[in-house]
This record gives sequence, C-alpha cells and structure tokens, in this order.
Amino acid sequence: MENLLGGEWLKKRYKLYAYHLTHSSYTGTRAKIETSENGDIVETYPAHYAPAQEPLLHIEFYIKYDDINLDFLNAVFKCLVIEEVATYIQKKPRGRYERKVGILFEYLTGQQLPVPDLGKENYIDLLDKDRYVTGKVIKNARWNINDNLLGNVDFCPIIRKTNRLESSLQEDFQKLIEDVTNEFPKEIFYRAVNYLYTKETRSSYQIEKEKPSMERVLRFVSLLEKAGGQSIDALLSESSLTNLQNEIIDERYAAKGFRDFQNYIGQTTYNFKEIIHYVCPPPEFISSIMNGLLQAAKKSEGTHPIARAAIVAFGFVFAHPFEDGNGRLHRFLIHDVLTRDKLVQKGMIIPVSAHMVNHIKEYDAALEAYSTPLMSRIKYELKDASGMVVTNPAQVEAYFRYPDLTEQTIYLANTIKGTITEDIYWEMDFLVKYDEVKKAIQDVVDMPDRNTDMMIRFLHQNKGELATRKRKHFAELTDDEISQMEAAFKEVFEIVS
Repeated sequence: MENLLGGEWLKKRYKLYAYHLTHSSYTGTRAKIETSENGDIVETYPAHYAPAQEPLLHIEFYIKYDDINLDFLNAVFKCLVIEEVATYIQKKPRGRYERKVGILFEYLTGQQLPVPDLGKENYIDLLDKDRYVTGKVIKNARWNINDNLLGNVDFCPIIRKTNRLESSLQEDFQKLIEDVTNEFPKEIFYRAVNYLYTKETRSSYQIEKEKPSMERVLRFVSLLEKAGGQSIDALLSESSLTNLQNEIIDERYAAKGFRDFQNYIGQTTYNFKEIIHYVCPPPEFISSIMNGLLQAAKKSEGTHPIARAAIVAFGFVFAHPFEDGNGRLHRFLIHDVLTRDKLVQKGMIIPVSAHMVNHIKEYDAALEAYSTPLMSRIKYELKDASGMVVTNPAQVEAYFRYPDLTEQTIYLANTIKGTITEDIYWEMDFLVKYDEVKKAIQDVVDMPDRNTDMMIRFLHQNKGELATRKRKHFAELTDDEISQMEAAFKEVFEIVS
C-alpha cells in the first residue's frame, strides 16, 4: 500500500474493491496524469504528497485531490469508529478539510460527532465550484460550511466538471436553436414544431418497442405541450407523477402510486431464463429517494438547464418508481426542465427521443454507465412468477441515493446539440423540399392534394422511384408523367440515380 494514495489506499485498506473510482492517485518518481479510454484519471504524485498511513489523512487526501463519490465515502465512514473521526477533527477543529470530513461524516452516517460546534469562523464551500456542478447554498452553522451539494441525504447526485463536461455545456444552445429556425421561413418553423410533437411521441414509444394507439399518441402530445407549466413541487409529487403515468400507458397497467414491490429491467431468453440488466432500488427506499429527487430539483435551480434536466430525468428513471411508463416519463421530464429553465421557449420542442432512436447505442451506453457498476455489487434472488428480492439492500442503498451523473449529463448535452443541428434542421429542410416537390409534381399533373401527397410519400419510401406495386394507385397517369414526377423528386431531394 506504500504507493497508494487517497481513494485507492482506502479502497485496499477496507477491501472496497467493488467501488469504481474515477480518479486514482499514486506516488511515483515523477508527477504525471494519464487518462484512460473511459475518461478516468490516474495521477502520480511526488513522494512528499503521501500522508501517514492513517485512514483519516487519506480521507483528507481523497477529498482534496480525488473525485468525491458519496457512495464510496459512505462505505469508508462505515468502517471507522466515531471516536477516531472525532480525534482527527479535534487536532485541528478549524481546518478546512477537518470541517469537510466532519460535515460529510454526519451527513452520510446520520451520527453526530462528539465535538463542539465550530463557533464563529469564516464559511467555506463544501464542494469546489471549479471541480463540481454545485447547488444552492444552505449554510451549516455547526461547521461553518456552505452546503452547496446538489441534493440532500435522501438523494444527492454528483456531477464532476470534467473537460468533456465543460466542453459539452459551453455550447450556446439557444443560439443553435436560433440559427436553425432563422434559416427557414416562420411558417415552416411552426409546421415543423407541430409535427415534432408527434414525432417525439412516437419515438419515445419506439424506444420502449411499443406501438401506441392514436389516442395514446394524442395524450402524450398533450402532455408534452404542458411541459414546464406546473411548479416543480407539484410536478414531482407522487400524485402528479402517478397521474402522468396513468395518462401515457394502457389503463390496465395504471399505477395507484409509487411501487411497493421490487422491479428490474431484463429480458427472457428462448429457454425462459432471465437476463437481468438493471435492478431498481428496493421498494422501501422509493418514497425517500423520490422526495430527495424533488429536493435536488429545487437545490439545483440556477445550475445549467441541461445539468438540472439530467438530475431530474435520469434520477427519475434510475429510481424507476412505476412498473411501466418510466422511460417515457423520463424523457418528458427532460422537456419539462428545458422548458422550465427557458433553454427552450414555450411551444417549442427538442425531439430528443427521435435522436435517441437513431443513436440507440449511445443512449444505452449512458444508462449502462450507471447500471453496470451496480450489477457487480447488488445481490438478489428471483422468485416464482418473475418476482425478485434484493438480499443486500444496506450495501447498495447509497449507490441509489448518491449517483454520479457526470456521464449522463455529457450524454444529454451532446444529444440536445445533435437533435437541434441534425433532427430539427432535417425536419425543416424536409418541409421546404416537400413544398417544392409538391409544386413540381402538380406542374406535371394538377392532381388533388391527397393524390399528390400519396405520390410524394411513395417516392420518398423508394428513393425517388414509384414501386411497381404502387403503380395501381395512379392508373390515370401515363408512364411519362410518372417519370417526370420521379425526376422532379430526385432533383429536389438531390438523389443521384
């Protein structure tokens, strides 16, 4: 353990091998920083950085230099005796890191240390604003610390300001939207928006491999149009979320409230074996996690809208409070926060689900970045009738309560950018070309609109060629007229034969 520092030292000392650290520290002959393929940092420090071989000193190093992971810290604190933490603090009670260790220990364990309140002292921030996305400040008078965490003890995500995150969030998203919309006539923009609501709805169901009835499509469109209209307290209440769930699923699977049973995400193989992809939080944690999610939504007000959307939407879907409809509500919550925080103007929509469908591997990767580490730690038993019981809830509770949502925030930022510059642009460009080709086809033969629209749809489906089996729908047209229409379509849509 001589060359291990901070989190790596603690990890080995307490045999916490199942915990993933995004920043690992070692001593070596020279200082260097290496970045792995998944973005994790391995940093080597000169020997004089190494603290004595004492747990509290390595916790101090961890908070100072490594990436804070509240789930990992919770596990470390459980290995300590409260008196040794108190002794460490009493040696230097006004020290910056002693105070941070003190507040975090009490926060995560629920135990009050046998040390007096600090008294009058300058306040310091708990999280370094240069290293983490931070929330609204709550002043903690016991430790004279500005609690700027993104949540509370029930649910508190961490978002690290990595280079990739900073690069993703520095984009001027409102300008991207303005650039796209200003390139086209306003009439095209409004037509596109109307269609995008339906497209977003169908895409959201498509991700779940469902084909909704027109009634359910219209209900979801109506839901999307109301995004940002409620107070956050009302929106994230159990009654409101339950009503929203009831709106978008088959009424036979409508929930009466948050689940009181264990659920999971998996698939059944041909021989009826279950492959488990994600085990959701045990039911006894759900009410407090969902209450914590509401508090995190309020505490993160004022942060970047995309970071806040990631907190609310991914926090919700990882909690999975219902048996059905979680994914669609997760994507609705993205729209709600983006509208609520005015990244997107009221009446406008960014069809993220459409982009997700077309880039499903990236979406799956964002979900698996959270689920994969959990699956190496959680233990469960499958019962009859597809029931499940988590057998080590105490060992995984903190994983559900204190997620690192850095990767999900990066993913969401990149998805929103792609949706604006690709999907919305393509939709508006398509409408312009649609109008142009419609006029060109009607110049060949002045057909009724219904026939013209049908011709365009068939040509679009077959790359500018009218399929032989579709010819019967246009028996009144000559072959030459159809050839002219095909040529017009290819010219407008720039299809090379």
